[in-house]
Amino acid sequence: MLVDVERPAARSARRVSAWTLPEVRWATVATALFGLGLLAQVSGAPAWSWWGLYLACYVTGGWQPALDGLKALRDRTLDVDLLMVVAAAGAAAIGQVFDGGLLIVIFATSGALEAIATKRTEDSVRGLLDLTPQTATRLTADGAQQVDAAELRAGDVILVRPGERIGGDGEVIDGASEVDQATITGEPLPAAKHVGDEVFAGTLNGTGALHVRITRPAEDTVIARIVAMVEQASATKARTQLFIEKVEQRYSVGMVAVTLALLVVPLLFGAAFEPTLLRAMTFMIVASPCALVLATMPPLLSAIANAGKHGVLVKSATVLERLGTAKRVAFDKTGTLTSGTPEVAVVHRIMDVDVLSLAAAVESRSEHPVARAIAAACPSVRPVTEFVSLPGKGVSGRVDGRLVEVGSPAHLPTGPVVDEVEAAGHTAIVVCVDGALAGVIGVTDRLRAGAAGAVSDLAEMNPVLLTGDNPRAAAKIAADVGITDVRASLLPQDKVAAVRELPKAIVVGDGVNDAPALAAAHVGIAMGRSGSDLALDTADIVITRDDLTTVPAVVALARRARRVVIANLVIAGTFIVVLAAWDLFGTLPLPLGVAGHEGSTVIVGLNGLRLLRRSAWRA
Repeated sequence: MLVDVERPAARSARRVSAWTLPEVRWATVATALFGLGLLAQVSGAPAWSWWGLYLACYVTGGWQPALDGLKALRDRTLDVDLLMVVAAAGAAAIGQVFDGGLLIVIFATSGALEAIATKRTEDSVRGLLDLTPQTATRLTADGAQQVDAAELRAGDVILVRPGERIGGDGEVIDGASEVDQATITGEPLPAAKHVGDEVFAGTLNGTGALHVRITRPAEDTVIARIVAMVEQASATKARTQLFIEKVEQRYSVGMVAVTLALLVVPLLFGAAFEPTLLRAMTFMIVASPCALVLATMPPLLSAIANAGKHGVLVKSATVLERLGTAKRVAFDKTGTLTSGTPEVAVVHRIMDVDVLSLAAAVESRSEHPVARAIAAACPSVRPVTEFVSLPGKGVSGRVDGRLVEVGSPAHLPTGPVVDEVEAAGHTAIVVCVDGALAGVIGVTDRLRAGAAGAVSDLAEMNPVLLTGDNPRAAAKIAADVGITDVRASLLPQDKVAAVRELPKAIVVGDGVNDAPALAAAHVGIAMGRSGSDLALDTADIVITRDDLTTVPAVVALARRARRVVIANLVIAGTFIVVLAAWDLFGTLPLPLGVAGHEGSTVIVGLNGLRLLRRSAWRA
């Protein structure tokens, strides 16, 4: 069974067609009718013909905003869409049918552009789902059978033939190949995959056949989590947007009151009706806060979608907004700055017991990277009872009836050998049996690729190293990456206290002991592939491919989004103030007011979409 690898591309092509959006279709029809009406008017056709075409433009371009506005009015909310339709109808009522039609066309066009922007933001991430094949070849005792990929569950074994896309997240148990996983990790070249390596749903297999044991159900694959998190982020609103929407209602009521005053007061003093109404309608148009409403969310959602395409999941627009204001950054050590795959370097035995075997038995129950290293160094694990994990301190359990404690020298009995291990630049892990020091294990960890570059790119934020490791091991890693502010031997609560001392700090971590600090941070960033589930749930941002270079990239993107939001607010505010003042203290032609108001709306919308471009991401 070969999966049609062209299907996702074809589906993507259909997805980006703007004509699928009703807003685009109605705006196109309204524009065409307006053009025909203008052509009929300038060619000297009967008035009823071009009036009819203009009115048809009103209906096709204005029925949906009018309906939405009336629904909002029923809920005691004054919608700017309704104000625009009322202004257009008012213009037509005094014979300015061309001006009202122009307003409807530009307003409908700006709405269509907003719909396209929203759809592009959604499609840029949801397109990942199309990469996952609909079917997979599951291997059973009865042979191979083709099944729906959504039915795959943890433990199933699938066959991935050359050229097929992998049907689910899993582990290679047989075969070897090269897999193109750029959609997940961003790696430009295919990655070699052998027995024991992890593979992801939707990635493209090369020339070899693979047997893959599924480790996650379809709804929990990396791709599915990316889509779910970005959709959740898109459903939130930034604080700036919430403030604007809160002010919008009061502003709109005030704007209507001023419009009525501009209409009623001059009439009481004997002014002519038509020019007075025209002036009031012009003010209603130019003072409407359409561009202000559109100034915030498009750039933030575009930035979230762009980050998602590069393996960084921002959980809400509020998070991205906070990230753009961050001043400090703090890194965890193990599993964050380091690869998270430490190795046992040395074992010092003090008691006449198998120190490594006892420690491995207890550590096999822990999720910590150091625990995994110790367990891997001694695969034959004994049964453990009464297991207890104390984050930041260590673990304990009974092995063959004896109480075995494994953890930090700060919380267990120590001896001179601990200093010897730490002096060598290793992390010292103390092993106690029945309360007495049994031995010390020295563990070393490799620096993660890109760690030094990421720290260097964030140098202006004065990076801090927060770790529960000993000061010597922490100082060595800090020196390797260029961090001068080192705070070692910290318990989880100590990390929280340190984070609260830092102004608007970003915390980057991965383990259970980092979760409290991630929650307390201005913005918490978790390493997705090596991180614990608790850290992933607690963090505001998740890096799916564990690439530290994406941290400065997403910070830069958030700052860029913040600058775009500020620029949009300035543009929108300037247009409103200038055009409203022109209408109040001078004579602003209605077509110019329409063009200026709707033009500002289009400008801020397109300005926000710039953050969808590949060039906006600079990892």
